[in-house]
Formats: sequence, C-alpha cells, structure tokens
Amino acid sequence: VQLVESGGGLVQTGGSLRLSCAASGGIFSFNAMSWYRQAPGKQRVLVASITSGGAADYAISVKGRFTISRDNAENTVYLQMNSLKPEDTAVYYCKATRGSILITAYWGQGTQVTVSS
Repeated sequence: VQLVESGGGLVQTGGSLRLSCAASGGIFSFNAMSWYRQAPGKQRVLVASITSGGAADYAISVKGRFTISRDNAENTVYLQMNSLKPEDTAVYYCKATRGSILITAYWGQGTQVTVSS
C-alpha cells in the first residue's frame, strides 16, 4: 500500500488549500482514513478522519474550517482547508488503517503546508 499526498504549499492567512491523498489500491478496504499534522518541535496530531461509511470527525482546532472527504472511485481522500491560520503550518500526513482485531496502519510521506501572516 502506498499513500501519496499532494497539494501542500505556501498560502496567506485566510487562504485555502486542498490536500489529496492517493492510495494504491482501493480505499474501500480501509476502516478509516485520516489526516494528521506535525508542526516543528511538536507531536503529530490528528486533524480529521473519515470512516469507510463516510462518517467524519475533526479536531476542535479545525472544525468548521476543514472538510475531509473521500472518492472511492478515485482511491483518494481530500482535506479542504479554508480560513487558514499561521498555526495551521505543519507537515500534513495521510494515514490509512485496515483490520479489526489486528490493526495495520499505513502512512504517506507528508506534504508541507505553510501559512504566512
């Protein structure tokens, strides 16, 4: 399984970006797909997740600004980020999990998002 993120870049405060995570193989086999982020010197934290059934959940810090979605036909998960703030600056990682009793996790290589003030 390979996860490839794209869509990161430099944007001004208040701007928008859409991140994509393309999976090699059908994403329908994953229990959930998530976006995490890691700012310099900080731990990696969950930003948003979406189940195979389409149920989404968000970190409080991004709720109302970010939207996670999935396109099973394109094997891709998206993160639409609006009203970006400097504190959103981080490397964003895509994660996919598979399994029930034994959970296997797959990670992408990350994409940098920088929000200038």
